[in-house]
Amino acid sequence: MSGKIKYSMKKPVSAEAQKTNRRVRRTRNLLGDALVELMHEKAFADIKIQHVLDRAGISRSTFYAHYSDKDDLFVSDVDEFFQGMATMLSRQREASDRVAPAREIFAHLAEARKFYDALVASGKVHDAMEMAQGHFARGIEQRLAELPRAKGISPRERPAISNAFAGSLLSLLKWWINHGNPGSPAQMDDTYHRLVWSGIGGSGHGTTPQLARRTLVKG
Repeated sequence: MSGKIKYSMKKPVSAEAQKTNRRVRRTRNLLGDALVELMHEKAFADIKIQHVLDRAGISRSTFYAHYSDKDDLFVSDVDEFFQGMATMLSRQREASDRVAPAREIFAHLAEARKFYDALVASGKVHDAMEMAQGHFARGIEQRLAELPRAKGISPRERPAISNAFAGSLLSLLKWWINHGNPGSPAQMDDTYHRLVWSGIGGSGHGTTPQLARRTLVKG
């Protein structure tokens, strides 16, 4: 999937290791992009590993050095994409009150509508959305811990609230795609975050979040 995010380690990495990492990343990108292109053209069940190898220009032995089969390639590619998107704001230390990069997600999937349609046709969309929800829940939880506006949310409440907001983001995204992309990605980002902050309770200054009171059962 296009839009992959590159990660860096804080410890020093040798020039040789950096070269190896670049080579590995290039190989994985070629294979992932080849699979996505093929999913635009045919059903996932009809795609053979040889089709992917031919499209990517990669040998069979190299493929199996990275993945066990095409399902492993698919899961790894989608998982990496959503992990990168979900942690984008925290890694970039964005100064806004956004809890998720909704604008970027909507913009990316607007450009990749054929890929989304291919996911639906392949029966893989549920798997992809499950991975997305897990990553976005963790990313949102991290953002809520960082934002002064969300300081009214206790650490105990954060996971449940974050999971609810991740589900809301994906539900809004699905609605947007299925209704022909009404509104720009920036407008959808604004809509999503108005829902988030009205659900939390607005200011977040020392008050118990409204969403927490409605969704959590006190033990």
